[in-house]
Amino acid sequence: MGNPPVGTWVEDWLSIPRFAVYVAAAGGDRGKGLALYEWNAQVTSAFHHDLAHIEVGLRNAYDRILTAGSPAGSPHWVFDPHRFFPPQKKRAAQGQTYDANETARRQIDDAVRKATAAPAGPGITPPAPPPGKVVAELNFGFFRYLTVKRQEHPLWIPHLHKAFPAGTARVDVDVLVNRAHSLRNRVAHHENLLSVNMHGRHHELRKLALLLSAELHQHLVTYSQVPTLLSQHP
Repeated sequence: MGNPPVGTWVEDWLSIPRFAVYVAAAGGDRGKGLALYEWNAQVTSAFHHDLAHIEVGLRNAYDRILTAGSPAGSPHWVFDPHRFFPPQKKRAAQGQTYDANETARRQIDDAVRKATAAPAGPGITPPAPPPGKVVAELNFGFFRYLTVKRQEHPLWIPHLHKAFPAGTARVDVDVLVNRAHSLRNRVAHHENLLSVNMHGRHHELRKLALLLSAELHQHLVTYSQVPTLLSQHP
């Protein structure tokens, strides 16, 4: 059984504006436009695989460093958000002050709630969740902002620089993590990557993986399908 003709069912499925992007990129050829959509979907999935590896590696590296930097005998840092994210007063462009760390503390509290099991019965307080489960509930956006400029003295210099090779600059890590985060958001929302320098973005992911671990970098190089798919551009 062959493929159905590339009729209006494609627009019903993808929407007129969405499919039009691929048809335009294919020079007006609807069949090639659909092939381009399928190729983009495969590349997106392959990038998602690599980004997931990076995200897990980054959050676990930061967790190890923050845990090691906590006072002996203290609760895990996710159960004491003020330890690394105390009130940090900043002034907005309009002149009002705000707490730049409030969002981070709220995200940690939300992660604890999500990771906490339901009560076994009325009046029964559930036990604290395993710290690793809480860390896994923190999204990439949380970790992405740990290397912004305002965190250089509170987090980077005393702690997070230890997650990377000696001499690694905060700004270099921040650029790579920011780029990975923006790509992840694009992939997660099933946006097309046609206007993205995909070879360049994949090089950046490999570079970030290498900063985290030479072994992780080699694993990513071995199992990533991105280079193969990029060579098969329709």
